[in-house]
Amino acid sequence: MSIQSVIALPTLAPTAGHLDTRFAAHGRAQVYFADSLSSMTNGVAIDSSGRLLVAAKVGMAHGSRFGLARLLKDGSADLGFGNQGSVIGQFEPGFEAMAGKVQVLADGRLLVVGLHYENAHRSLPALAMFDSQGHPVQEFGDNGHCVVRLPGNLSHGVRDAWLPPGVPGAEACDVNVQEDGRILLVANHHFELADHAGILIRLESNGTLDKSFNGRGFVIVRHLLMNTWLSTLKLQSDGRIIVGGSINFPEEGLLARYYTDGSLDESFAVDGFMSFKTQERSAQISQIVQHRNGAIHCFGSSRDPMHCLALKVHSNGRPDIHCNGGVPQLLEIGRCGCQWTAAHLNPDGSVLAAGATIGGIEADFIVARYKPDGQLDPHFGDRTGWVRTRLGRSLDMATSIAVQDDGNIVVGGYSLDGNYRAVVARYLA
Repeated sequence: MSIQSVIALPTLAPTAGHLDTRFAAHGRAQVYFADSLSSMTNGVAIDSSGRLLVAAKVGMAHGSRFGLARLLKDGSADLGFGNQGSVIGQFEPGFEAMAGKVQVLADGRLLVVGLHYENAHRSLPALAMFDSQGHPVQEFGDNGHCVVRLPGNLSHGVRDAWLPPGVPGAEACDVNVQEDGRILLVANHHFELADHAGILIRLESNGTLDKSFNGRGFVIVRHLLMNTWLSTLKLQSDGRIIVGGSINFPEEGLLARYYTDGSLDESFAVDGFMSFKTQERSAQISQIVQHRNGAIHCFGSSRDPMHCLALKVHSNGRPDIHCNGGVPQLLEIGRCGCQWTAAHLNPDGSVLAAGATIGGIEADFIVARYKPDGQLDPHFGDRTGWVRTRLGRSLDMATSIAVQDDGNIVVGGYSLDGNYRAVVARYLA
């Protein structure tokens, strides 16, 4: 394990990794949701025209809603989308909601994945589909919306009423769409407060459960009868599915792989599962990317203290000893801790990671670039491989990352200034 400890903020310069002042207002854009009281960016994506799609949790006078906004390439609101640039909605009338991810489908439609809040304590995974102008796709689910309910209430999760999205907590959602249009997503079910398991779900393209997947449309992911938590999933080019998160308490990082029919790929790591600690520290995976050679790069954080974590393993789930000796690489930024929440694989094999430092007014965006060998790229930032950006006067949190056609880096998140405000920043490539 290696730890880099750096406190000072790097000096801004017009080089790779620094804010692109041509974008919106000096490199950052506040995302507008009409009549909202607060908003938090949880996911960003880029469509075929280079426009930015933003998935968010939006606070309204009568509770939280899911939000989907579209920005033009320059960071200005696309007023032709939805209502003055955004769509605000519920997965079912009368219930609160949030959006965690947005994916642009091959035909240009927009798939939003988030959580339906059944009550003050319980959540369910939910989806909505829109056309390119922000209108619901009526053929999907119930007039464009779908709440996923599994037998035995297995899709019930815990609602996190106090921890903001982006901070590892009780709420998580991720999605991948297969070439045939079928939809993969993850959820977490709590049998009791200290007894939980991950759920891998596959839906037909219309939002109904795909009963050909494990014979019932879902797989319970639980390793060695330990508490298992899923944060992310990745669809391989051969159709196999990798899920990542954590097991046990204190937490250990977790990877598992499944075949396209939902059966466990026991050739992966040890009987289909790979778990790890960071010496004596607990660990959690927030995001995974996969290189062309099949190698899997994991990003997340350690605990006690919280540091940014990166780990590279071979396609068979075995540690890559040529990358930091096969053990997790930790990066310490700031005085109160830091974490990676999102990652993006570039065509050249380098990986961008986004996250934040922790601790009230000390909480800032952080962005890094790792070389294909897993080491920080000294050509990014001020020869450190990373940059730290303070957007507001208080807490800032980066939750998502995407890359435009010209290579410039779009990072979504939120900034606390009275209320949470959804923001998008752009960094030079």
